[in-house]
Amino acid sequence: MAARFHDRIDAATQLARALGGYARQPNVIVLGLPRGGVPVAAHVARVLQLPWDVLVVRKLGTPGHEELAMGAIASGRVQVLNPTVLHGYGVTPEDLSRVVAREQRELARRERVYLGRRPPVTVHGRTVLIVDDGIATGSTVRAALAALRQRGAARIIVASPVIAADTREALAREADGVVCVLAPEDFSAVGQWYVDFSPTGDDEVTRLVASAPPA
Repeated sequence: MAARFHDRIDAATQLARALGGYARQPNVIVLGLPRGGVPVAAHVARVLQLPWDVLVVRKLGTPGHEELAMGAIASGRVQVLNPTVLHGYGVTPEDLSRVVAREQRELARRERVYLGRRPPVTVHGRTVLIVDDGIATGSTVRAALAALRQRGAARIIVASPVIAADTREALAREADGVVCVLAPEDFSAVGQWYVDFSPTGDDEVTRLVASAPPA
């Protein structure tokens, strides 16, 4: 199937249309998942006139198959694992510990770079729109859900331009809502749905976060 979005801004524009009911609503905040979800979240928030920030989450890549998520971690020492992948690929406790330690270091680095000394935004009692540029297995989103539940979010809506159909169904049972533009059955990678899926770098994320209004 041909790509449906020109780039992340085009995707964000279409996603914002689907999220129109949240526009200018009090007590709603948009959180983007770095890196690719941040430009999408920033544009969605601008269109809907909502505050936004970042939520740092790291995928735990399966040893030897790094693109396959065996789990994810998030701020607040949150860890979510996929037992099917762990057992299916014979991941040992030692393998898991090494990957978790490495990704914890990267998570901490990104928090320093993106947020500096600023504390995480308050989500307690608020409706949170978790935004990413695309969702394949949902591991990172599940870690984000756990982190936000831990921090007392009242309602959590997962929002993305494209979500694999089976993942969308699973997330609908875990989040308070799921909003997407596309939910294809033939999903192999997020990038297949974009004409321009250029990598989002730390500089772009830092620039966007610095320009965000207080959340």
